[in-house]
Amino acid sequence: MFKEARTKLTLYYLAIIMVINVFFSLIIYRGATAEFRRIEKAQHLRRPVPFVVVLEPEVVSDAKRRIAFSLFNLNLFILGISGIGSYFLAGKTLAPIKKNMDDQKDFVSNASHELRTPLTSLKTEIEVGLRDRQMSLGEARELLKSNLEEVNKMQRLSNYLLTLNKYQNGQAEYSKVDLKKIALLAAGKSKVKMNLKRSIVWGNKDALVELVKILLDNAFKYSGKNAKVELMVIKKTLEVKDNGVGISKEDLPRIFDRFYRADKSRSKGGYGLGLAIAKQIADLHGAKLVVESKPEKGSSFKLVFS
Repeated sequence: MFKEARTKLTLYYLAIIMVINVFFSLIIYRGATAEFRRIEKAQHLRRPVPFVVVLEPEVVSDAKRRIAFSLFNLNLFILGISGIGSYFLAGKTLAPIKKNMDDQKDFVSNASHELRTPLTSLKTEIEVGLRDRQMSLGEARELLKSNLEEVNKMQRLSNYLLTLNKYQNGQAEYSKVDLKKIALLAAGKSKVKMNLKRSIVWGNKDALVELVKILLDNAFKYSGKNAKVELMVIKKTLEVKDNGVGISKEDLPRIFDRFYRADKSRSKGGYGLGLAIAKQIADLHGAKLVVESKPEKGSSFKLVFS
C-alpha cells in the first residue's frame, strides 16, 4: 500500500514538473526561433536587415531542429533527475503518514489483545459456572468476585485508552502553574522525600498532576517494600528518583512505547500505557521527559521545561 501510494505521488510530482518544464521549453524555443522568422520575413520582402548575414532556409531549418533536439535532451535529463528526486520527496512526505498508520495498527492490535485476555477469562468462568448445577452460594460469590476483577481490568484499560486519546488530541487548556504545587498534589499522602522549589511554567494543571502521579506510581511499583522515592522541583525541572529494579539498556529506548512492558515489569501487571501517557503529556507541554537508569540501582525521570 505504501509503495503504491509512493509511486502515485511520484508520478503526480513528475507530471507537474514536466508540464512546467514543457511550458518553459516552448517559450524558449519560440524565443530562439523568433529572430529566424524575422530574418526570413525580411528576406522574403527583400528589406535590408542591419548587421545580419543572409541565411539560407536550410540553415534556418537545421538550427531550429538543433534547438528542438537540445531542448528535448534537456527535458529527458530533467525527467530522469526529477524522477529520482520525486521518488525521494514522496517517501519523505509519506513517511510520517506511514508511521502513524503503523502505530495505529499496532495500537489496535495491542488493545485488542489486552481486551481479549480478560474477556476470555470472564467467558470461561461464566461457562464453567453455568455447567455446575450444584454450585453453592459461596462458590457463586467467588465466581462473581473473579468476574468483577476482570471487569475492573477492562475498565482500567478503557480509562487508560481514553486518557491517552485525550492528550493525543491536545484537549487541554493552559495557564501559569507552579510545579511545586503540582508535585504536592500528585504526591498526596505518599511517603516521598521531597525537595521542592517554586517554579512557574505554562501548562495544564490536571495533565501535569496526572504525569507526576504516573511517575510516582511507577517508582513505588518497581521499588519493593523498602522503596525510597524522591520528588524534586528545581529550576523548571521536576524529577522523580527511586531505588528500584532499574531498566536495562535494551529496554530504555522503548519504555515510552504504548503497551510496551519490560520482562521484569510483566509480573507487576499493568498495560504498559502509563509512561506512554506521561510522554504524550510532556510533548504537549513542549517539555522533555528524560530517563536515566541502571539495573538494580534505580531510575530517575526528569520532566524538563524549556
